[in-house]
Amino acid sequence: MTTQKSALVTGAQQGIGAAIASVLIDANVNVVMNYLDDDREVSRLVDIATGKGVRAKALRGDVTNLKQAQMMVDAVDEFGGIDFLVSNAAIYPRSSLLEMTEDEWDQVLSVNLKGCFFVLQAAAKKMIASGRGGAIVTLSSGAAVKGAVHGAHYSASKSGLFGLTKSAALELARQNIRANVVAPGLVDTDQPRIEFSDEDMDRLWQILPLAGKTEPSDVADLVMFLLSDQARRITGQIIHVNGGGLLV
Repeated sequence: MTTQKSALVTGAQQGIGAAIASVLIDANVNVVMNYLDDDREVSRLVDIATGKGVRAKALRGDVTNLKQAQMMVDAVDEFGGIDFLVSNAAIYPRSSLLEMTEDEWDQVLSVNLKGCFFVLQAAAKKMIASGRGGAIVTLSSGAAVKGAVHGAHYSASKSGLFGLTKSAALELARQNIRANVVAPGLVDTDQPRIEFSDEDMDRLWQILPLAGKTEPSDVADLVMFLLSDQARRITGQIIHVNGGGLLV
């Protein structure tokens, strides 16, 4: 980045979200990092940012709460206003299709899809008001394309992000705001270890066309590219990061 920009990253508590916040800080981008209930990693990143002369803030909040979602976006005003939004907050409680309850369905759709809508809408309004344009990246999943055993609610929510983000790309293009989707496959985070052992994950990574582990930093690097001016002609796209495990 040639001039200092400011970003909001939701779901920055750990894993992919934390990796994205770290890459933004390394790129001299001021960042508000949303977390839900554990501030250890975001606090560490604030300290790193301070040492680099980058402004950073950890902000607790629930994206399903409209007022709190707006608060997250408003917090970036402290750094000059929002230029980038990375909507990463999501949950994935496993539940079989035939036993899934209404509450389980509603909770996942609320966090993963409605929560993204709340922050995206608020961020887009701020970007339009600033007149500077901006860039939005939403984090989906390969499960949005291929489905997921014990994850019908998760797959549906992540599929919904495709339509939401493409619609945003169409409606916001005249205001010079781009919106794209990144859909990771199996990434080395705690989340897939709910159902896979380390041995299972290693086996799955090794049978990929590009054999090897997918790290959170691999996803973060793509997000950084899509936010940058290098991607100035890219909007409304769904880009997968999976070592070739899903070709679409």
